[in-house]
Amino acid sequence: MARYQITISDEQLHGLLQGDRGLADLLEAVLNQVLQAQATEYVKAEPYERTEERLGYRNGTRERPITTRVGRLTLEVPQFRQGKLPVDMFERYQRSEQALIVTLMEMAVNGVSTRKIKNITRELCGVEFSKSTVSDLLKGLDPVVREWIDRPIGTYPFLIVDAIVIKIRKGGRVRTHSMLMATGVNPEGIREILGLWLADSEKETSWRDFFKWLKGRGLAGVDLVVSDDHGGLVNAVAVEFQGASWQRCQTHFTKNILDACPKAVQHDLHSRLRLMFEAPDMDTARVLLDGIIDDFGAKAPGAISRLEAGFEDAMAVMALPECIRKRLRTTNCAERLNEEVRRRERVIRIFPNDESAIRLIGAVLMEIDETWSTGRRYLNMEEYWRWKQACESGGAQPLPIAAQRVA
Repeated sequence: MARYQITISDEQLHGLLQGDRGLADLLEAVLNQVLQAQATEYVKAEPYERTEERLGYRNGTRERPITTRVGRLTLEVPQFRQGKLPVDMFERYQRSEQALIVTLMEMAVNGVSTRKIKNITRELCGVEFSKSTVSDLLKGLDPVVREWIDRPIGTYPFLIVDAIVIKIRKGGRVRTHSMLMATGVNPEGIREILGLWLADSEKETSWRDFFKWLKGRGLAGVDLVVSDDHGGLVNAVAVEFQGASWQRCQTHFTKNILDACPKAVQHDLHSRLRLMFEAPDMDTARVLLDGIIDDFGAKAPGAISRLEAGFEDAMAVMALPECIRKRLRTTNCAERLNEEVRRRERVIRIFPNDESAIRLIGAVLMEIDETWSTGRRYLNMEEYWRWKQACESGGAQPLPIAAQRVA
């Protein structure tokens, strides 16, 4: 370990007891003396000294700001006509600086506002990062998130899709946009987040563009798409995934029915609907449907009308093996995903641009996807593949094919 002789003036010692910069000024002076001593070792000569051992010539100094726990320091780094001073302290600083940047990214992805990040860095580092500086640092996430978003995908028999509405500032105004998201279940029964797509709205063309993009990345083998009832989405499924079935979310369907039902009979009707949705087979479900129509047709005609109109779409999943129906009859998986995104997005409230929205939400989804990939299987697919073989041989009833709606 190298030893250096450091000189400290009386003024610098007195400065330790006066003001906030005392320790920082002292540390700055000490480090600059160390740098000059290392420069002397490097060229094997003092400034202006002529020796036979001299290996080079000084060429002034360059200021290098560095942030420490005691404040911001300005170091005078010696320069040379040839070569560069190998200073180990800068390598350690660069590692620490990179660790700080990664920490700032983690804080932002986990829902910490730029204002709070600014306050935290001021407490930890003695220097304040502006909101714009924090935003610029977070742009380092862009290539990582974009690589994950554009990654190749493959066969996913089941697709669960949903969207959330976010606000983005554009042209001096705050405008609402839809972030379309898709979760797939792969042949092994593992959930994966397949992608996200920023659109102006949830109209049919937006969903079709999203699905085309997913297929362009390799999406294939889709048998069932699960979603809430939305005309544009249903039509997009029928066009882009021809031969696939559409399962209407039973949770949202129940709410739609109960919204048209008098409060006096809501509880009873809700209980009967649950029994129908949990029926062991389609024949039993139809018997339970008939009973609901008979008992509630006069009491809640509007609710029964909605039930009859949406029954087939809400029961599409009944063609699948019973052991995998429960997790495919609703969009609860997507709803929980939305809640996690909302928890992080709520801190920001209004995104400054499209890129920032994709950056944050993409990073959140990427983190969740990594957790899913190392977790338990979402579905046991052995029964599904046996059912698939039975359908091909005519021994089982296939899923109903999704049809376009007439506007």
